[in-house]
Amino acid sequence: MIVLENVEQTATLAQIIGEVAQPSDNLVLTGDLGAGKTTLTKGIAKGLGIDQMIKSPTYTIIREYEQGRLPLYHMDVYRVEHGAGDLGLDEYFEGDGLSVIEWGNLLAEALPVDYLELVLEKDPQVDHRRVVTLTPFGKQGEQFKQRILEQWTNYE
Repeated sequence: MIVLENVEQTATLAQIIGEVAQPSDNLVLTGDLGAGKTTLTKGIAKGLGIDQMIKSPTYTIIREYEQGRLPLYHMDVYRVEHGAGDLGLDEYFEGDGLSVIEWGNLLAEALPVDYLELVLEKDPQVDHRRVVTLTPFGKQGEQFKQRILEQWTNYE
């Protein structure tokens, strides 16, 4: 668990995620509306060296950003009904970039085998404080988590 005290720490964690990401890493972002999933993705893009404006793909489902160290595949599956079997997401999950999946918990069995889930929870007592829980699924998810935590420990 990581406690982010302010927006600056959130941006730092996000940038670390982008810096340590490797090809075919998958990150599922879970949290209530307004928890900071898209904001986190903007910082991840910065860590990947992407300076393009990052927009929520709520209606387009997937936005691709190819200009960084790795491609960023930003997905928002909030509006996807009945899983994502016919969306062709597997080619992104197994591709050469980092897939960031907002509301990925809604994909159920369509999720990749290997991924890292990052749960963002707002602190009701402090406006910008977030509690982050990292839960790995599979070996690659575990390795991704360890790379993030190593760099976060160096930051602290």
